[in-house]
This record gives sequence, structure tokens and C-alpha cells, in this order.
Amino acid sequence: MVFDLRRCIGCNACVVACKQENSLPDGVFFTRTLSQEYGVFPNVNRVYIPTLCNHCEDAPCQKVCPSGATYTRDDGIVMVDGEKCIGCNSCAVACPYDQRSVMTKESFEDGLYADGNLTPFEEQGYTRFTPGTVTKCDFCSERVDAGLDPACVATCPTDARIFGDLDDPQSKARQLIDERGGKPPLPEKNTKPKVFYVS
Repeated sequence: MVFDLRRCIGCNACVVACKQENSLPDGVFFTRTLSQEYGVFPNVNRVYIPTLCNHCEDAPCQKVCPSGATYTRDDGIVMVDGEKCIGCNSCAVACPYDQRSVMTKESFEDGLYADGNLTPFEEQGYTRFTPGTVTKCDFCSERVDAGLDPACVATCPTDARIFGDLDDPQSKARQLIDERGGKPPLPEKNTKPKVFYVS
């Protein structure tokens, strides 16, 4: 995936789409949009920085997982098998990007309105998670398997998120990286992320 920082307007449509697609409980986010101001008054500007799991080729989270719950698919998407996860949080500690979410029991009991009454949307969606485990973005793998873009990409109104095969020189994502000098986050960590930023 490539994030075009020139196009991101900080609308957070991606965040809402992700929460809806993944039925995420209150306080759990697979993607966030950070903002940073730069310059000196009166010449001040703001840049928005989308973040999510970077699906690292050399994933530290996978190396430390004692149960084998974290694994990488053939297409490079780093996944979590909720049935194997023992909730030890080793992956969360190992991730240099802070992209793991602990699915606390309280998150599922309180509901979005914190009154203990789950909405029908929550009731059907929460069944995909196991309380006490750790999870993360999986690039909406079910959508990808169906030939669709992840929900955050499909929802972005400015095309600031570009999803594609980074190994294919003809893909829009690869071309954007090559043309505009895309850079991965925290390259000094040597994790070989599959997410790049272009400015």
C-alpha cells in the first residue's frame, strides 16, 4: 500500500470504514490518521499521516509469537489466527509501529454506548474476535481475496491510499513509489515494510 501525503485531507473516512468493515469495538483502531503542523506563523501548514499495520516482510511480531498465531500469507499479508493467539502481547511489544490491538473482555461487554447493551451490528460483528487476544489490520484480507480493495482504500475520497502488488512494476502503487521516491516508515528498523509514503 502507498499513502500519498499530498492527497490525504485528514477526513478520517478510512478510520470509519475500517471500524465498520471489521466491527471493531470502542477504543480499537486498525488504522489512524495522525496530523502534524509545520512552519512558523503566519506560514503554517498541516500534513496528515495515515497509519496501519505495515505488513513487514521481516515481521518482528511474527518472530516473537510463541504460539504461531502470527503468520504471513503467500501474498505478503501478515495475519493473526485468533484461535492460536494466547494473548501474551509479545507481538504488541515487538511491533515498532505500535499497530497491535488487545481485544479486552470489557470492550465486548460494554458496547459502543458503554451501557452493556450491544447493538445488532455489534452482536454479529464481535463473533469474529476472541476476548483476550491481540489482533491487527489484515488489509481486509477477505475483500482482497474477492478481488476488492481494502475498505479504507475503497472509501478514501481523494485516492490518498493506493493498494496494489508492489512486485508488479506496472501496478499503480509500484509506479507511484518509483516516480515519487516512496519511503517506508522507520526504515532503520529493517523490517522491510510493505507500506510506503510519498510526499
